[in-house]
Amino acid sequence: MGVLRISHINLRVLDMTAALKHYEDVLGMEKVHTDSEGNVYLKAWDEWDKYSVILSESDRAGMNHIGYKVEKDADLDEFKQSITDYGIEVEDISSDALEFVGRALKFNLPSGHEMYLYADKEYVGTGVGTTNPDPWPDGIKGAGVHWLDHALLMCEFDPEKSINKVAESTQFMIDVLDFYLVEQVVVGPDGCFQLATWLSVSNTPHDIAFVGGPVMGFHHCAFFLDSWDDVLKAADVMGKNKVKVDVTPQRHGITRGYTIYFFDPSGNRNETFGGLGYLAQRDRPVTTWTEDHLGSAIFFHTGELVESFTSVYT
Repeated sequence: MGVLRISHINLRVLDMTAALKHYEDVLGMEKVHTDSEGNVYLKAWDEWDKYSVILSESDRAGMNHIGYKVEKDADLDEFKQSITDYGIEVEDISSDALEFVGRALKFNLPSGHEMYLYADKEYVGTGVGTTNPDPWPDGIKGAGVHWLDHALLMCEFDPEKSINKVAESTQFMIDVLDFYLVEQVVVGPDGCFQLATWLSVSNTPHDIAFVGGPVMGFHHCAFFLDSWDDVLKAADVMGKNKVKVDVTPQRHGITRGYTIYFFDPSGNRNETFGGLGYLAQRDRPVTTWTEDHLGSAIFFHTGELVESFTSVYT
């Protein structure tokens, strides 16, 4: 039994036309479907399932839900029991209630974020196929992102009121969904509070991350690129398209990844995340960053935090 990976994210956007131009022309994703309610579905060229991003037009930006794929259908019954035993209500979702997806479970993390688990999604194949494939397909637009890599979710954090949804959500992911802790930021006396955590269920440095803030929200979703050169090309694409950039090309101390943070036209933060960073393993010691090194943890080159990075989210 096990969760395989992040499978999709459903984002709210203020203007669908502007959002599509961003996700298609800047990130290089492909529109694959529009449902009866006007939600638009997109995939990246190196993904084999039908879609990884759903855009829903709304009067406010942010995330509706996040979906993870599990190994097999029978896992859903075991996860339903373990989530219920943990004290969290679980809703059974019938097949195709989520477009192109089999039966699913819907529930809220301790942070309040809505999550889906499912085993089946329509297979369409990558842009290069599986027989004698080229390293990339012809006609890639924009940055040419490979796949949806991870998401960082904002969790309510107020130690003075004994509220730490980062720690609660982290423990749930470990105890119930079998993720493991890879890196963490600790603050307070003797590092007694988890301010941020990075968790994996695979061999990447993180499949999901949590960070503390005044209220629950969506910080960013990240799309994978191969290398530092690809990250720099992505920055050029953003410049050409007048994209609002939050943080220009940098290296993370946490995860060691190469990064650019930027916003879609609705204000949802995106990231292009380059390079593997390192091979995560369940027996790898947890990396801990202390409060006095937080700047280098997030932005290793400058060692300084960017104000908008910690205060702006949807």
